[in-house]
Amino acid sequence: MIRQILTEIGIFLIPFAVYALFLAATRSGLFVQSSWPVYVVARLALVALVLVIAGLIGLAQFSGGGPDSTYVPAHIEDGKFVPGTER
Repeated sequence: MIRQILTEIGIFLIPFAVYALFLAATRSGLFVQSSWPVYVVARLALVALVLVIAGLIGLAQFSGGGPDSTYVPAHIEDGKFVPGTER
């Protein structure tokens, strides 16, 4: 679960990192407040939210078992631990 949360946080930060790299490449003053106007930050946040939503949809579509699969919970078999699986 923590891996999925960190992945989504990383996806959210991508547009801000790209803009920071752009500012660094153009030598526009990365830490100057005028380089981060409100409308630019709002647009970056909007793009970030769209990326997070797309990531969550992709995660829901392509992870986990198939629609007809059955979950077999973890159990002990012949004295050995058998992890849960989907069949």
